[in-house]
Amino acid sequence: MIKNIVIGTIASMLAGVALQAAPIMLNGAGASFPEPVYRQWTYAYTQGGKASVNYQSLGSGAGLNQIKAGTVDFAGTDNPLTQEQQNEFGLVQFPMLTGGVVVVVNIPGVKPGTLKLSREVLASIFLGKITNWNDPAIAAVNPGLRLPKNLKITVVRRSDSSGTTFIFTDYLSKISESWKTQVGAGSSVKWPVGIGGQKNSGVCNSVAKVRGSIGYTEFTYAEEAGLNCAVLENRAGTFVAPNAKSFSESAANADWNKAPGFLMMLTDQPGENAWPITGVTYILMRKDAEASRKAALSDYFKWCLNEGAASAARLNYVPLPENVVKLVEEKVLN
Repeated sequence: MIKNIVIGTIASMLAGVALQAAPIMLNGAGASFPEPVYRQWTYAYTQGGKASVNYQSLGSGAGLNQIKAGTVDFAGTDNPLTQEQQNEFGLVQFPMLTGGVVVVVNIPGVKPGTLKLSREVLASIFLGKITNWNDPAIAAVNPGLRLPKNLKITVVRRSDSSGTTFIFTDYLSKISESWKTQVGAGSSVKWPVGIGGQKNSGVCNSVAKVRGSIGYTEFTYAEEAGLNCAVLENRAGTFVAPNAKSFSESAANADWNKAPGFLMMLTDQPGENAWPITGVTYILMRKDAEASRKAALSDYFKWCLNEGAASAARLNYVPLPENVVKLVEEKVLN
């Protein structure tokens, strides 16, 4: 009898210790723009045993809905909220990474990195005004490049609510008055032309399959899919290729101290070699989160911003500068 009681007591104590030792589970959802690096981060951090982290790439719109409903601990978004919106929804926002939205094409006979698209031509294609790859406006920007005759242009765009779409349409609104007045910027817009794809991976899959197609996606997805990225004209009138250096130049002039609620847009930035469609991806957390979960989230995101920077750079994202990391830690992750 006494032996059974002792054994039962020890078993209960061991169960309690095991329960206390179990790592907390942190759940996130949202933007597919940063998903390649978030996938690496969640795996590497979880191996350390401090917390188990799960991130579902559902799109920025879905992530915002879930964090507002309190069904996840954090959300990823490329469509930043204003300070007023953060206050209204009881959320706090901070940047995690910058990266490039690129234009990908599937044009038989055109080698990667050889197609140039001016600002006017890019906007005209997505407005449906330029419909064939041998259009004189495209040929004028690409002297000497053999363009296929009578190959129809098929626009591929996102069909879900998307932060990548927000970045891309924000850029088109800045370079084209017609786009600004007829379509505008947003995570979900009424597209003049095109076929839809779910998430960045869906756009890449469609571009890879459809001859004559053009679409937009985060750079790492284009690299992983082996797609042909167009060279784009930037604000300085220079035609630049997408890479970590051109993305970094876009972010060079950003003053985060003057960004209420950390809201910053990096499209169409000055700089001789700046990539024109650079975006920031953000994290949203609830202000009313339970204290232990807040502490676990802060520890995780501090690790991402510091130890995770190297893996982000390997995937062609641009980690935040040290001064911005310190600013985020002081204002949000303290």
